[in-house]
Amino acid sequence: MADRTTSSITIEADRASVLAVIADFPSYPEWAGQVKVAEVLGTGQDGRASEVRFVLDAGVISDEYVLGYEWHDDERVEWRVVRSGKMVAELTGSYRLADVGGGTEVTYELTVDLKVPMIGMIKRRAEKVIVDTALKGLKRRVEAA
Repeated sequence: MADRTTSSITIEADRASVLAVIADFPSYPEWAGQVKVAEVLGTGQDGRASEVRFVLDAGVISDEYVLGYEWHDDERVEWRVVRSGKMVAELTGSYRLADVGGGTEVTYELTVDLKVPMIGMIKRRAEKVIVDTALKGLKRRVEAA
């Protein structure tokens, strides 16, 4: 069974500004450390990405896969694997956004299940690096805009 990794960060910006950066997938390689390619393959009726192809290099977890996205107004975005890669069997996650003071608290939740055997401690460490790097990169990107 896959473990879930969750972490939060507060960003000094409104939810719309945070979501604009989250939805700008082609820019992910500029701020999301392990993402080497993020290519939008399809969009929904709201104009937001519905499927995105990723090339990820997170050290012990390196792969290419496609995620399907569901957008819930400006409060949450969820994703899941719709086409797995060589290593990633399942990947689900979400960003939850909540107003706090003059900013937005962003909670990133990630669950990864791999096709290849890996010591749980190493996999959890890789998940934590992915989550922490993404949150810190998101904060820097939004606050620099």
